[in-house]
Amino acid sequence: MTESATGLTLYTPEGRPYRFDPGALCLELLPTGGPGPLARYEVLDTPDGLYAWVAASRLAPGLPLAVEEDDLPAVRRLRDALHGLAAARAHTRPLPAGDVAVVNEAAAAAPLVELLTAQGGRAWAPGATVAGLLSTVARDATDLFTGPYGHRVRECGAHDCHLLFVDTSRPGRRRWCSMERCGNREKVRAHRGRTAS
Repeated sequence: MTESATGLTLYTPEGRPYRFDPGALCLELLPTGGPGPLARYEVLDTPDGLYAWVAASRLAPGLPLAVEEDDLPAVRRLRDALHGLAAARAHTRPLPAGDVAVVNEAAAAAPLVELLTAQGGRAWAPGATVAGLLSTVARDATDLFTGPYGHRVRECGAHDCHLLFVDTSRPGRRRWCSMERCGNREKVRAHRGRTAS
């Protein structure tokens, strides 16, 4: 699991931005769309959509990735499998075998490689492929679901939000995708309920 968490900028239906940190690279892929009703949020239908996700993700900047239209179905397939696995973990259901197979297939490819530079920094190795990106994301999922936070995958507690995240807080009681959005809405709702009587 990648440790350097920065979070994504998402937008409310009214267009207001808010920060969402799902806690793992693999879970950062989920807000790009998904199966069923999540298809209305699809952004991985063009190479530009995948480039935008890579740039916004916790991956180090400057990944020299070439994306073709025919790469995108595999990206969406992995993303949809990750939805199934994360939702199963969040609701303490068995992991769907088909989704496990998709993740394992993606993980079997060679992952992206970072190199040490002469200046002591990091740089991406040349020749990055979409298969390498998917392998990196799938391996992150394996680390998450088999690691110490594997049972801390949660779905946002708001009645109208279904974002999935891993709760890395020390007490393990995170309920909201973002305090800035859903947590604040719940505080306002609770306050109105107390003052209405």
